[in-house]
Amino acid sequence: MDPPPQSYLNHRRKTLPIVMPDDSDPHQGDHQPEDQKRPDIQAAYPPSSPPNAESNHISTYSSRPSVGLDVPGAVQTREPPDPSERQMDSKLVVVMVGLPARGKSYIVKKLRRYLNWLQYETRIFNVGNRRRISAERSEKSSGKAQDQSATFFDPNNSDGKALRDELALETLEELIDWLKHGGRVAIHDATNSTRDRRAKLIDRLQREPEIKVLFLESVCTDKLVLERNMRLKLSGPDYKDKDPVVALKDFKTRVENYERAYEPIGEWEEERDVQYCKLINVGKKVIANNISGYLSGQAVFYLMNFNLAERQIFLTRHGESMDNIVERIGGDAELSERGHKFGAALSRFIKRQREAFAEAQQVRHEEELRQLEQFDTAESTVSGVPLAQSLSSCSEKTDLSQGKFVIWTSMLQRAVQTVETFNPAEYDIKHIRFLNEIYSGLREGMSYGEIQRLYPEEFAARQANKLYYRYPGMGGESYTDVIHRLQSMIIELERMTQSCLIVTHRVVMRILLGYLLDWTHDEMPHMDVPIHSVYELRPKPYGTELKKWQYDEATDEFHEF
Repeated sequence: MDPPPQSYLNHRRKTLPIVMPDDSDPHQGDHQPEDQKRPDIQAAYPPSSPPNAESNHISTYSSRPSVGLDVPGAVQTREPPDPSERQMDSKLVVVMVGLPARGKSYIVKKLRRYLNWLQYETRIFNVGNRRRISAERSEKSSGKAQDQSATFFDPNNSDGKALRDELALETLEELIDWLKHGGRVAIHDATNSTRDRRAKLIDRLQREPEIKVLFLESVCTDKLVLERNMRLKLSGPDYKDKDPVVALKDFKTRVENYERAYEPIGEWEEERDVQYCKLINVGKKVIANNISGYLSGQAVFYLMNFNLAERQIFLTRHGESMDNIVERIGGDAELSERGHKFGAALSRFIKRQREAFAEAQQVRHEEELRQLEQFDTAESTVSGVPLAQSLSSCSEKTDLSQGKFVIWTSMLQRAVQTVETFNPAEYDIKHIRFLNEIYSGLREGMSYGEIQRLYPEEFAARQANKLYYRYPGMGGESYTDVIHRLQSMIIELERMTQSCLIVTHRVVMRILLGYLLDWTHDEMPHMDVPIHSVYELRPKPYGTELKKWQYDEATDEFHEF
C-alpha cells in the first residue's frame, strides 16, 4: 500500500479555500496464564456481583449513571434548580486493543472524524508518539540512543515493559486532564494487549465517575491485508529512512514479540461488565459486550459500517437554477439553460473519470505486485501460496468495472434535472430527501439581501453563528439539524463499496465535505463551494485525497484546479 504523498502531508489542511461568512453565492492466541493464576489482578478486580444484604455494594464501574439521548444542537436538557443535583455530561474514553499492523490507528482516525463531525469534541492520544518523544529526550540528555528495535518490545525485557506501561499511564493522565477541561471523547491509541495493562487503565479510570470506558479491539486474520499494513508501517516514524528489508524484518520480529504476550479481550472483561467491541477484519465480524450509553452506541454503530474498498466519491452542487439567477434561497426551481448544459457535461465527465480510475487501479495493482516481489515472501503465504501469487489470483477474480456506479441526488427539481442525461441502465440513480437543501422556514424564497434589509438582527445572528442558527418558522433548520439529518447518508457512504456521485446543494455540500475532509466546526459553514464545480474524494488509509474541477461553459469541459 502506497505511503501518503508528501503533497498530501504538507497541504492536508489547505484542500479547500475558506471564505468569510458571506452568502453572496447563492477506516490471537492467548498464551498467558489464566486469571486464577494471576492473584494480583484477580484480587484487585473481582468479578462483579449483585448487591448483597451485608454490603449493598455495586461495582463503581458498572453502576455509573448513563446520560440519555444527547444530540448537540437538537436536544436541550432542562436543568434542576439545585446546581448540586445537575447531572454532568458523560465523557467517553475509547481504549484501543490489538497487535501492531491491525489497523488501530486507521480505525481511531475514522472514529475521531465521525464523532467530531457529530459535534462531540474528540481527540486521539497516541502512546507510540509519546514513546518516540521520550526516546528523543533521553538521547539528548544522555547522548545515547534509546533502543527502539524489536528487542525493546520483547515481553522478557522487564525494563522495556515497565517503560511502556509508564508511558501508557502518562498518556492516560494527559487524556483525563483534557476531558476535564471540555473534551468529550478521548481515544487511548496503543496496543494495550495484556490484561495487566488493561487492568491498570481501568483502575485509574474508575476514579473518574463521570467517565465511561469502551475497549475497542482490532483483530485482523487476512494475511494479504496484514502484509499491506506492515509495508505501510515502513513509511512511519519508527522506520523512516531505514533499509526497507531490514525494517520489515525488525517490524515482523516486533509483532512476534507482542504475539507471545497477547491476551485478547474476552471472559476477563465480561466477568467485570466491561463494555467492549471486537472488530474483526475491519467490520466483517463485530462482537459487542455490555454496550451502554449514547456515545458508545454511536461509536459501535459507526464501526460496524465501513470498509477498505478503494472508490471514487464525487460531490457537486446542482446545475444553475432559475432561483440562482435571481439569488433566491430555498424553493424548488427548475434548471436554467446553463444548468441543463452543465448536467450534460457532467455525464460525459463522470464516464471518463470512471474509465481513468479503472486503468489507474490496474497500474497500482501491478506496482504492488512488483513491490511484494522485492521482499522475501517465502514465509509469507496464504494457504501455502506466496502472497504475490495470492494477490494476483484475487485480482484476476475481480473485475474493476463490477458494481453499478451509484448516483444520489436530493428530491428537489434542480438536483433531479442535473442527472437527467445519465443512463439508468448504467447507473443506480436514487433521489433522497435527506440530501435536500437546508430549509429556510419563513425565509424561503427570499434573497440574502432582502433578509439583511428586512430582518437585520436575524441576519447578524446567522452570520455570527451559522452552525447553530436555526431559520424561524415551522421546519426551519440549522446546520446542526442538517448534520443529523445526513447521519444515515454518512453511514451508507462508509458502508458501500461502489463509487458514487452526489448531486446536492451548498449547505449539504459543505457538511459532507466537512466530514470527508475532516474540517473543524468553525471552518465547515464557510467553505467556498462554487456552483458548477466537482470534487472527487478517494478514501485512503492515511486520510482522503481530493481533486477539484471547475466547469468551463465556453469549452464545455471540466478543468482541474
